[in-house]
Amino acid sequence: MIDLMDGMGGPALAEALGLADIVPEAHAAYRPLVVDGMLFFLERLTPARLEAIVAEQLGLPPTTHPTRRLGLLFRRCPTLHKLGQMLARDRRLAPELRANLQELESLEPTTPLADIIALIRREWSQVAGLDIGTVALAEASVAVVVPFTWRETGTSEPCQGVFKVLRPGVEEQLHEELAIWSALGAFLETRCAELGLPVLDYRNTLDSIRKLLAREVQLDHEQVHLARAATFHADSPGVVIPRLLPFCTPRMTAMERIDGCKVTDSKLPPDQRQRLAKTLIEALIAKPFWHPAPGAAVFHADPHAGNLFVTSDGRPAILDWALVTILSKAQCVAVVQAVAGALTQDENATMEAITVLGRPSDPAMLRAAVVAGLRQVRHGTFPGFNWLMGLLDGLGTAGAIQFPEELTLFRKTLLTLSGVLDDVAGQTAIDQVLLRTGLIQCCRELAARGLAPFESRAFGTHLSNADWFRLWAGLPVTAIRYWTELWRDALGTGDLALENSGP
Repeated sequence: MIDLMDGMGGPALAEALGLADIVPEAHAAYRPLVVDGMLFFLERLTPARLEAIVAEQLGLPPTTHPTRRLGLLFRRCPTLHKLGQMLARDRRLAPELRANLQELESLEPTTPLADIIALIRREWSQVAGLDIGTVALAEASVAVVVPFTWRETGTSEPCQGVFKVLRPGVEEQLHEELAIWSALGAFLETRCAELGLPVLDYRNTLDSIRKLLAREVQLDHEQVHLARAATFHADSPGVVIPRLLPFCTPRMTAMERIDGCKVTDSKLPPDQRQRLAKTLIEALIAKPFWHPAPGAAVFHADPHAGNLFVTSDGRPAILDWALVTILSKAQCVAVVQAVAGALTQDENATMEAITVLGRPSDPAMLRAAVVAGLRQVRHGTFPGFNWLMGLLDGLGTAGAIQFPEELTLFRKTLLTLSGVLDDVAGQTAIDQVLLRTGLIQCCRELAARGLAPFESRAFGTHLSNADWFRLWAGLPVTAIRYWTELWRDALGTGDLALENSGP
């Protein structure tokens, strides 16, 4: 282990940071793995960066709470900063830890403004026509946001905009950390075997996240995503997407300034907060999933609270489109087929749909998980996104299936958004909004279905006329399956009421 600055070595640093506290009690067996993985990461930073981190920790008062120390550590590493934003609203974590991680969603700027203005002037030679603000608005994991004003031709009032500029040196830091992540997956798999934990596919999972994080500094890609998002949501007046401004470069994004606050800090009354949460679900999940256009569904992949604002008129504004994830049409079809299989208690159809979503390595474990999942549905669980993602989570944790990059990132997106929604409006049912918007989309498709090929799934609901026919025609069989399996469930658990009910 490392031994730096008055002997604060790896174990001492891990204890001071409270690394084990990151892991909820329900998963306490994974605490040694988390501690070892974090130390693996820290030890491979350049000596100068590691010394600076240790020096900061040693400079804190001895009574500093571990969660505070951990929050400060995450600020110093772009990838850990992003990890903290993802976890900040996860209610499985201790409240004090969540509070410290939530500070990472939007930080007070610490980068000298003179350095940022110098970068802006290098990027945009015509900056003389703009009035750059004297105080940065916010600082995030890789960028600083600086306000400016300018006058459009024919207007008398100044227009408000912001520059998003990469922090000096952040690209080098990010690439250094991503190289460590490449080695971390193999280390975690080896350490799992030593600790007697399930050996999960950490390499592919971390590689997927590594590729996603690498896009954080590709601001020209973000500009493409932002323009597409503005077009996609143009028919949704209740949602605000920042407008791109004509001062963008590959290393700097200029966009409309959105005034507001984080959705989690809104002072709106409870009923309006509920509407706000539902609008966010519609915009971020339901609309892209049910969209009738051919091709892939594009989702905002970083919906932490710092990227979700509420404006003065109560509308949600979706910021920072650097990270997106895409589900193919085939994957959207498979999600719907898995849900349909669960509703009809069709074990084989559900398994077939899941094998489209991932690559099973243990068919027996897959079948057992599906059987257990169908039992949940029979006993009252609605087979929506929450049910399906829970089933997939269990399979992934058991090492029974390997998921493609885009599905891993989509799951991360759902977890991050769910935590934000809980803090906005309490327990908000994503499934309820998805079901309602799915039924609306179904009604919109009725006229077009009369001319469509019987097997065509070129609809927003991802169901063909043949699928609908099989669902309706199979209702008697579905009823028999429910009845038969419920009897088997009761017999299998020794239900006393059933035993005493007579013939």
